[in-house]
Amino acid sequence: MRVAHNIAGMNTSRNQGIVRGDLGKSLEKLSSGYRIVRAGDDAAGLAISESMRAQIAGLDQAMRNVNDGVGMVNTGEGALQEVHAMLHRLETLAIESANGTFDDVARENVNLEKEEILHEIDRICENASFNENELFSTGQPPVPINPPEASKDDIVFQIGPSEEELMNVPRYFMGSKALGLRGEYGNKDMELGTPEKASEAIETIAKAVQAVTVVRSEFGAAQNHLDCTHNNLGVTTENMTEAESRIRDANMPDEITKFTSRNIVLQAAMSMQSQAHAIPQKVLSLLQNA
Repeated sequence: MRVAHNIAGMNTSRNQGIVRGDLGKSLEKLSSGYRIVRAGDDAAGLAISESMRAQIAGLDQAMRNVNDGVGMVNTGEGALQEVHAMLHRLETLAIESANGTFDDVARENVNLEKEEILHEIDRICENASFNENELFSTGQPPVPINPPEASKDDIVFQIGPSEEELMNVPRYFMGSKALGLRGEYGNKDMELGTPEKASEAIETIAKAVQAVTVVRSEFGAAQNHLDCTHNNLGVTTENMTEAESRIRDANMPDEITKFTSRNIVLQAAMSMQSQAHAIPQKVLSLLQNA
């Protein structure tokens, strides 16, 4: 027996501190839901988890980019849908004007409507934009329109978390000049004032319809591409999140079991500490009875 040092008390106090620390870690994991709360819990696991979290964040942003891209190509396709409708109206006017039953006054009225339609086509193509990004080049292309010419500055979408995951959508020349309806490559504007000119205009309008169809098809293909990309990103994000969860998240039943066990050990350690403090009292009793 010793009275200068209570070794048993020191031992129980040290063990109690260890158990308290483990109990505190269990509480952190149970309250946060994470197995890895700090790097000391699993340094290698934390590094892998953080890398995967960065990938997941990139995938989430890529999905938002794809959604914006779908909105952008839908905006362009919607604009061209109206251009197509106006071209069909021009075709109707040209066929009417080519008929010999029309007089000069009627053909003049047809020409006036034709000009208004061309102005509206130019307005739509010049103002078609998404978040202030122009969807078409409105100048005159350097070559004939069949197939339609695209400018060099494509619309570029970032559709993945890595640098090389890009998707380019051509930015085509669109407008009355680009479609050959006005000042076709140095020639005069399309006219509907005589049967002969109206007959020539029918073929010109048909080529313009074909050109717009090509561009609309390009937008449609881009939308299908983006839809497939969005679905793939969603599946990848889900799988990556599940894998990261297996590394980072706490197994709650296992942690509850550990917490219960450590809590019992702590109570036992506290009981033993009171017994260790009683040992010097027994020495004192012996001295008092001596």
